[in-house]
Amino acid sequence: MILSYVLLAALLVAGILAAGEIRWRAGTRRLRAELQAARRPVAPGVFDSGELESLPAPVRRYFRAVLTKGQPMVAGVNLHHTGSINLAEAGERWKPFASTQLIIAQRPGFDWDAKIRLLPGVSVRVHDAYVAGEGILRAEVYGLVSQANLRGRGELARGELMRYLAEGAWYPTALLPSQGVAWTAVDDRSARATLQDGVNSVTLLFRFGEDGPIDSIRAEARGRMSGNRVVLAPWVGRFWNHAWRHGMRVPLNGEVAWAWPEGLRPYWRGQIRQLSYEFARPAPPAAHAPTTGAREPTLSAA
Repeated sequence: MILSYVLLAALLVAGILAAGEIRWRAGTRRLRAELQAARRPVAPGVFDSGELESLPAPVRRYFRAVLTKGQPMVAGVNLHHTGSINLAEAGERWKPFASTQLIIAQRPGFDWDAKIRLLPGVSVRVHDAYVAGEGILRAEVYGLVSQANLRGRGELARGELMRYLAEGAWYPTALLPSQGVAWTAVDDRSARATLQDGVNSVTLLFRFGEDGPIDSIRAEARGRMSGNRVVLAPWVGRFWNHAWRHGMRVPLNGEVAWAWPEGLRPYWRGQIRQLSYEFARPAPPAAHAPTTGAREPTLSAA
């Protein structure tokens, strides 16, 4: 009899978990359908080095270091990450995650769909997204029990648009002036980038390495969740482990942190496990892409 109750309880739990997964996936499909519905054509279809002429010197070096001649413009990106995220408001409570992310270049938008393991057998699902000018944050234990459900404009939307701009390191053609990004000089290693989407306008400071690629980004004020409120704080990110993918040099590792007066407090560390692009026109043969002497790593799904 006891064994029968145990089996019944196990089946009930399995059924609840399956229902949560089905519900979460249906919500993901709806959210990504919204993202796709807001798409606009990407033009021009191919990178033209002529649009670099008026840019600050470090920005010109950046694009020349990460793009190849005739590079098709990125229209969409699919990413798989793994990494860890700090869930503590203060202190350290790092938990592993795996995620997929869909990015659309025009109109700017993305959906980050993550599964964070809290304990063995216990996970929380998260959508962090920017869709048609709105910021979105949803978190549910097992995809069933809501922990956060925010959607709107204002600082929430601006914060998500900042994320899109910062992550342009993974889709560098989206940082070109023809894609709506305005660059202003700061010094020989950095420049500010401004992107406007509807009523949302954001600016980030980009710092570039000696060999060209992006080293770090900084926002003086980005919205973060504190309880049920969005509060502003300095925000920084850094990138490393740059490699050639589909004719573009992109970072495979990244970290983001809040910049408190007492120092940086990292809260997200991730590695790209899979990366695929949709181009405005067919990509050139892989043999035309530069090489660095390193083999392309074997990619596996997160």
